[in-house]
Amino acid sequence: MTSPPGYVRSARRSAKRANREARVPGKRKEESPLESRGVREEVIEALRGGPVLVAFSGGVDSSLLAALAVRALGKERVRCVLLDSPLVPRRAVEEAKETAARLDLPLEIVASPILRDDAFRANRPDRCYTCKKASSRLLKEVARREGVTTIADGTNLSDLDTYRPGLAASDEEGVCHPLARAGATKDDIRRIARECGLPFWSKPSAACLATRLPYGSEITEEALARIEAAEEVLQDRGFSQVRVRLHGDVARIEVSPEELERLFRMRDEVVAALHEIGFAYVALDLAGYRSGSMDEVL
Repeated sequence: MTSPPGYVRSARRSAKRANREARVPGKRKEESPLESRGVREEVIEALRGGPVLVAFSGGVDSSLLAALAVRALGKERVRCVLLDSPLVPRRAVEEAKETAARLDLPLEIVASPILRDDAFRANRPDRCYTCKKASSRLLKEVARREGVTTIADGTNLSDLDTYRPGLAASDEEGVCHPLARAGATKDDIRRIARECGLPFWSKPSAACLATRLPYGSEITEEALARIEAAEEVLQDRGFSQVRVRLHGDVARIEVSPEELERLFRMRDEVVAALHEIGFAYVALDLAGYRSGSMDEVL
């Protein structure tokens, strides 16, 4: 097995170092994050003082953060901003609008020109850093316009153990992470959302469509559209946690392990649909869905 290129190894080391540096002081590892006042109360306390702009995606993390921010500050002192681009599936945008409307959150959708960035399109292993740097600066522009001094995102403690070079970029731009600071893991966030009666508590994890492309493959609108269309084929057939990884003309499908058998039974239907989208070959990843599978080569 050959070693990855030098720039890949360097990006990997930098990301690990950035994640360590992004860790916030707080709970001891052995302490339950729901002890003492609890994560919910700690997040609410951290947000007091506001106003705050929440980097909003409609996912579980940012939606809970926004709901807690409104509870801490009142609706008039909270702004939710979704940065829209071809990286975000249209279905995800509509779901984010629905979540914001259901929770009565003030939501603004701002177009992001990230695909004009040649460094981002090149899709090197530090792609996430490039994107987060640009998106954080765009959020800061919106915050200045609205007279808001605090920008918060839904980063949680579980994120700090994964390959996320964008964390360093958001930290450099002054974006805060109240959920991580309170010691909240992904499981904690789902539990708190459920306890609060929020309907999105079980929503599957999502990531931008660029994560479906191997590092070094150019990120284009055409490639992103093919991926989005392929994932919709599976979502429309009831598969909840889905990724379609693009390898040239090959679609590598990841679904939850418990859904592999059902997908295999309907393989002819799925293959025909993906052929129509433009894929020459359709492969099923027998390892099933796992977050960040494109990072396994680093």
